[in-house]
Amino acid sequence: MQPVTQYARSGDVHIAYQAFGDGPINLILVPGFVSNVENYWDQPDFARFLTRLASYARVVTFDKRGTGGSDRVGELPGLDARMDDLRAVMDAAGMEQAALLGISEGAPLSVLYAATYPHRCSAIVLYGSFSRFSYWFPTDEALQTFFGYVEKA
Repeated sequence: MQPVTQYARSGDVHIAYQAFGDGPINLILVPGFVSNVENYWDQPDFARFLTRLASYARVVTFDKRGTGGSDRVGELPGLDARMDDLRAVMDAAGMEQAALLGISEGAPLSVLYAATYPHRCSAIVLYGSFSRFSYWFPTDEALQTFFGYVEKA
């Protein structure tokens, strides 16, 4: 059963999130490049993954500002704003401390958050991470082509 989508307020932006599971561990799934918390449950493999996490943890996942059910923004936010969003989601979900599961682009955000707020991070797990996003592209031209695609699509 799909959890109810709720909204945390981060400054003047609403951040969509879902909380589910009731295990003894608090776990925040920090999403990658794009996300949609409601769409996750339509993907059988990902829904099974979330259900497994919920069997031993209280899980919270969210849509970064500008993606999924979160408010749209005029420009790409920096990591400071994204850390504020993560903190707002944790506060709204009543989590003083949690393990962070950073996926893809969510991994660098998780690392920075854990370093900035160590008292709020009990553990960190990184999946599909990278030290620099541009390393995924063999040339600057390929990177610019990708950014052009993102802007249009």
